[in-house]
Amino acid sequence: MTQAAIRQLVVDSVVATMKAQAATMASTDNPNRNTGPRETPVARKFTYKEFMNCQPFYFNGMEGAVGLIRWFERTESVFSHNKCTEDCKVKFTTSTLTEDALSWWNSYAKPIGIEQADKIA
Repeated sequence: MTQAAIRQLVVDSVVATMKAQAATMASTDNPNRNTGPRETPVARKFTYKEFMNCQPFYFNGMEGAVGLIRWFERTESVFSHNKCTEDCKVKFTTSTLTEDALSWWNSYAKPIGIEQADKIA
């Protein structure tokens, strides 16, 4: 299997998992779910050291759908608890990518430049 084929599998898996997770969350009839208005937390400048001290999960692209969801949930939890600003999220999150997932990110970011890639949301 070529590196390009592996990258495409990672991309396809991420997209499919995100769509499935969004559909599941939208269709879940959960009486405990808070559907009322939420307070918007005040974001602050969260440092990379603070992020790493929270022991975020690493993701290599081979964990499957469950591993991907756990990685998303853990990363979002770290950001939420620390009221991380949007401009740091992509930079910090991509630092937890390893192996095939990191290769995919690098192939995405290199053509557009890392500074531009870090601004995606």
